[in-house]
Amino acid sequence: MANKKISSLEDFVKVHGILLAASGLPQKLYARLFHKLASDTLDGGAHFQIEPCDDARRRRLVLTSESMPKDSDVFLIDHAWTFRLPDAYKQLQEIPGLAERMGSLMCVATDLEGKDGVEEEEDAENYEQLSVDQTLESEIRSAADKGYDSLRWLELEGLGIDADTFLSLHLPSKFQDLLALSLFGNKLESADVVIQEVTKLKTLKALWLNDNPVLQESEGRLADEILQSCPSLEIYNSCFTPNYGLWALGFCGDVFGKDNPDYDQQDQPLRNVTSLDLSNRSIHSLANKAFSVDELPLLSHLNIRGNPLDQNSVGELFQVLKLFPSLSSLEVDIPGPLGNSAVEILESLPNLSLLNGVDTAKIFENGKHVVDSMIQPRLPEPKPEDSLIDRVLGAMWLYVMNYRLADEEKIDETSLWYVMDELGSALGHSDEPNFKVAPFLFMPSGNLDSAVSYSIMWPIKSCHKGDECTRDFLSGIGEDKHRSARLTAWFHTPENYFIHEFEKYQQNQHVKAFKSLPLTPTISQSIRHNDGSPLLVHTDLPQVEEFLTRSEFVLTNEPKDADIIWTSMQVDEEVKKAVGLTDDQYINQFPFEACLVMKHHLAETIQKAYGSPEWLQPTYNLETELTQFIGDYCVRKRDGLNNLWILKPWNMARTIDTSITDNLSAIIRMMETGPKICQKYIEHPALFKGKKFDLRYVVLLRSIDPLEIYLTDIFWVRLSNNPYSLEKHSFFEYETHFTVMNYGRKLNHKPTSEFVREFEQEHNVKWMDIHEKVKQVIRQVFEAAALVHPEMKSDKSRAMYGVDVMLDSSFQPKILEVTYCPDCMRACTYDMETINGKGIVKAKEFFNYVFGCLFLGETSHVTPL
Repeated sequence: MANKKISSLEDFVKVHGILLAASGLPQKLYARLFHKLASDTLDGGAHFQIEPCDDARRRRLVLTSESMPKDSDVFLIDHAWTFRLPDAYKQLQEIPGLAERMGSLMCVATDLEGKDGVEEEEDAENYEQLSVDQTLESEIRSAADKGYDSLRWLELEGLGIDADTFLSLHLPSKFQDLLALSLFGNKLESADVVIQEVTKLKTLKALWLNDNPVLQESEGRLADEILQSCPSLEIYNSCFTPNYGLWALGFCGDVFGKDNPDYDQQDQPLRNVTSLDLSNRSIHSLANKAFSVDELPLLSHLNIRGNPLDQNSVGELFQVLKLFPSLSSLEVDIPGPLGNSAVEILESLPNLSLLNGVDTAKIFENGKHVVDSMIQPRLPEPKPEDSLIDRVLGAMWLYVMNYRLADEEKIDETSLWYVMDELGSALGHSDEPNFKVAPFLFMPSGNLDSAVSYSIMWPIKSCHKGDECTRDFLSGIGEDKHRSARLTAWFHTPENYFIHEFEKYQQNQHVKAFKSLPLTPTISQSIRHNDGSPLLVHTDLPQVEEFLTRSEFVLTNEPKDADIIWTSMQVDEEVKKAVGLTDDQYINQFPFEACLVMKHHLAETIQKAYGSPEWLQPTYNLETELTQFIGDYCVRKRDGLNNLWILKPWNMARTIDTSITDNLSAIIRMMETGPKICQKYIEHPALFKGKKFDLRYVVLLRSIDPLEIYLTDIFWVRLSNNPYSLEKHSFFEYETHFTVMNYGRKLNHKPTSEFVREFEQEHNVKWMDIHEKVKQVIRQVFEAAALVHPEMKSDKSRAMYGVDVMLDSSFQPKILEVTYCPDCMRACTYDMETINGKGIVKAKEFFNYVFGCLFLGETSHVTPL
C-alpha cells in the first residue's frame, strides 16, 4: 500500500492493523474511525464541554450529550504540540503563539495576563481598605449587634500593623475578656512588644501571629514566653498548645468561632459533634481529658493526619480511639503514629468502615498496607517571577504523553512527547475511567512519511449528561509496576510512606566494611601456540582490523577458525551454536559482565559490596526502587537540599535519552520511555576553564578470580563545548551538560598532557594525587564485581572496558559508568603522552599494546591495579 492513497476500510485496516490492535479500539468502531480520519472530523465539541475547576487551576471534561453508550463512538483529538525533549525549550521560544496556547491549556498563564490591570485593581482595593481604627470599630459594632457586651473575638488581619500601631491599640485594657486574637499577615517585628501586650490577655484561648516578620527572628522565644504567661491559650499559630481542651476541639468541630466564641460553661458543648478535623495541628498527645467519649459521644469521623502524636505509643493511641463506639471513619498518616499497615489498624479498630476514605472491606480484600482515597491533584505551582515558558516547562509533565516511531528497519532512539488539544487535556484521571485514549498515526498514503498524529478517544462505559469524562493515566500499569508510586507524578501521594521506605533503604545502604582483595602477581601467561604460529583473530571492529598489526596476530574472516573472538556484539550460547564457536576460543567478554556494563546492575553491584561509597552518587533503579527514590526526593525537598537528578537508560550509549531535571513529575513520567536509573546529579563538578569534563580510562581485565586488572597508561579528557551552568534552561543544552561529542557534534580534542598541565595550574593541585584516587576507585569497582558475582570467572575470557570518571569540585573521583568494548577512536587517532609523562603511546600501536597485555602476558604501557 506504500505511496497509494487509502480509500477503503479494508486497506485502512491492512495498513493500520498493528496500530489498531495496540490501541485496543473495538473492531466495530474501525469504520467510524476511518471515516473521521479521512474527513479530518474533530467533532468532540458537539458532545463535550470543558469546565474550570480547582479555582481555574485545571480543567475537567463533561459530557453534554444526553447519553453515550459504551463503545458507541470514537473521537479524534488533535495534538497541540509534539516535540523531542531536548527541543522543548527552543520550540516554546521560537514557534509563534505556542507558549501562549500551552500556558492557557495548562492553566499557568492566568496571573500573567494583564498584569498592569491587576496591579491597578490591587491599588484600588488597598485604597478602599479600612484603616486599623475603622476595622476595630467595625468589630466592636458587630459583636454588640450579636448581643455580646464585650468583644471576645478580634480579627485584625493584613492591616500593616507594626509594633507602634499595636501598642497604640491598648487591646489588653479595652478587651479584658478577649478569647481569640488574629494578627495574621501584619508587619510585627518586635518580639518584646508582642510578648508585652499579648501576655496581658489572660483569658486568651487562640492567638494567630502567622505571616509576621517576628516569627522568623524570635519564634522559639515568643512561643515559650507566651505559653508560659497565658495558661488558657489552646491554639497558637494554628497549632494546638499542650494546654488544649474543649475550646480547641470545639473550634475544629465548628462549634466555636466568631459568631459563637465560647460555651459559657455549659455542660458538654461538644455533645453533638459527629465530625472532627484535627489535621495538621501539631498535636503531640491525644490522651487528653477533653478528647473523650464523655465529651464527644457521637464522634463518627476523625481526621488526625499531619500530627506527630509522639507522646503516645501506638498501643496508647489505639486504647484512646477504641473508647469511641460511634467512630466509623478515620483519616491518619500511613506510615504514621498508628503504624505502617492499614490492615493492622483495621484489626485494632474493627468498628471502622472507612480508613482514609477507602472502604475497609476493600482494604482487607486487597491486603494493602497503605491506602488513601483523599489524594489531591498536583497542580502547577509557578513562582511569580517565572516566565511563561518556564511555567509551561514545569507544568507540561501533568499533560504530556509519548510514543516512539519505528519502521521495518529501525526504531527511534528517543521518544516523541505530545500534548493533546484542549479537549483531550481536560480529561481527568480515574482508576475506574469511562473513556480510553490511545495515540494513533494515520498514514493516508500508506507510509510513515504521510503520517498525521492524533489521539483517539472512545467510551468504555455508558455515560450520561453531566458525567465527568476520565481516562486512566496509567492504563495497563498495575502495582507490580509501582502504580501507586507512579501516581505521584499527578497527585500528592502520602509523603510519609515514601520517606519511611527511603529510611529503611538507607539503613541497608550504610557503608559496609569490605576488605580489599589481595593484589595478585601476574598469573596470566601468553597463549601463543607451541609451534610459534600466529594467533588467529576474528573481529567486527574496524579499529582492531586496522591497527592490530603485530606479527603474533593474524586476522581471519572465519570465526570458527579463530583463537580469539573480539566482537562488539553479545555472544551467548545461541550465537555460539549458530556461528560454530567452541569453549576453547578466547573471547573479549566475561560471563555476567552485565553486572558492570549495564548501569542499573553496576549500581546494584557496588551497593551490594560497599553500601553507599562516596565515589558513587546516590542511584536508583526506577523499575524496582521508585518508592525509595521518591522518599529520598521528599527528604531533600524537606531539608532544602539540591534535588537535581540525571536519568539514564539502563543500556544506551552516547547519552541517548538522558535527561537532567529537578521536577519529580518529570522523573516519574520519563519512566514511560524505557527502563532508567535516576542518579543524583553532580551539581558542582570540577571545571576546566569553566567547562564540564569527564575522564575516559581503559581497563584491561585478564582474570576475575584471582582479580588481575590493568589500567592503560593513557586516558583522555572529554570536554563539553559550552561553559557550565546551573541555569535551568541550560538543562536542555546538550553541549553544556554532556561531554560525548564524537557523534555529529563539534569535538575539541585536548591533548592529555596539556590538560593535566593547565588543570594543575588552574586549580593548584597535583594530578598524580588525583590519579592515585582514580586508580583506587576503579579497582574497587572490579573488586565489587569479583565479590558479588564470582560466576564471572572464566579462563577463556579477556576483556577491555571503558571506565568514565568525573571529579567533583573537591577533586574527588565519581564513577559514572563502565562500557563494554569502548570506542577507542581517540586512542587510535592521537599519539598520547603516558600518565607519568615518561613515554608516548603511538596511536597506531594502541591495540598492539592491548592485545599484548591480554593475550601475551606483556605489561608495556599498562599498570597493574
